[in-house]
Amino acid sequence: MSALETQMPPVKRAQVNGIEMAYYEAGPRQGVPIVLCHGFPELAFSWRHQIKALADAGRWVIAPDQRGYGLTSRPDAVTDYDMEHLTGDLVGLLDHLGVEKAIFCGHDWGGFVVWQMPLIHPDRVAGVIGLNTPFMPRAPMDPIALMKFRFGPDMYIVWFQTPDEPDAFFAADVEKTLRFFMRRPQAMAAAAQPADGEPTFAFKALIEAWDPSDLGGQLLTAEELDAFVSTFRRTGFTGGINWYRNFTRNWERSQGFPERLDSLPCLMITAELDPVLSPAMAEGMPTLIGDLEMHMVAGSGHWTQQEKPEEVNRLILDWLQRRFPT
Repeated sequence: MSALETQMPPVKRAQVNGIEMAYYEAGPRQGVPIVLCHGFPELAFSWRHQIKALADAGRWVIAPDQRGYGLTSRPDAVTDYDMEHLTGDLVGLLDHLGVEKAIFCGHDWGGFVVWQMPLIHPDRVAGVIGLNTPFMPRAPMDPIALMKFRFGPDMYIVWFQTPDEPDAFFAADVEKTLRFFMRRPQAMAAAAQPADGEPTFAFKALIEAWDPSDLGGQLLTAEELDAFVSTFRRTGFTGGINWYRNFTRNWERSQGFPERLDSLPCLMITAELDPVLSPAMAEGMPTLIGDLEMHMVAGSGHWTQQEKPEEVNRLILDWLQRRFPT
């Protein structure tokens, strides 16, 4: 049996927002559910440690494979992956489950989505938990132009705007791609930080230069890695990359959105050694959110819920018990 079968609840499916969404559900169907939203290149499987801990604590927990990923539909149009669709999918999932409001917890790209939920669908959100990804004010200009100016054209998010090429590059050797990304912080920091200055996050060149026989810093067991590799071999990476291809569209369409979050309990968990979403990026959050609690996970890199599951689980369960007691 695969790790997806042994470490996850049985998969369920729902017709939501014009797609079929696969999701995993555990715990008693009572209280305010917690919806766990993954990032790139990930799956609901990334939350396996949290699903078990939350369910064991008597919490209702739901983790979808989001649009473009895993067992969920992968529409062709790039614009089908904008924030309106991504947040709409989560509202559709609540509707399918007969839920009025949920606590949304997101990591990496999932974090961007859950911080937008109370701006776009405020009546469906009971609370927000950000893991690594902070709530940030709207950029003063097109974020792709900003990233290109700061990091250059090879920065991975800028490169992702190129049609087809990044998708084919990652898919050419899925195992190498995922083993490169899914590493512990020291290995990832060494990859992202060139010897001669600031990191450029030029992941194409870094992956090309990386020797996959180097087993140092690997995060996942062979069975866990296979769960990701076998899935992305089947799906490819286009669905996930299309989220990035909507950065400009999302920025344009967010004109006039609220700039603060008030009257909503929020938890922010940063990771000390994340080279992409550093704790420094969250420093301005107390001025933007009225009800905010912040913690940092020491020694963790980017894949915090998989690197330091016990600490993440402890912080989330402690906050839930105080703010949403069972």
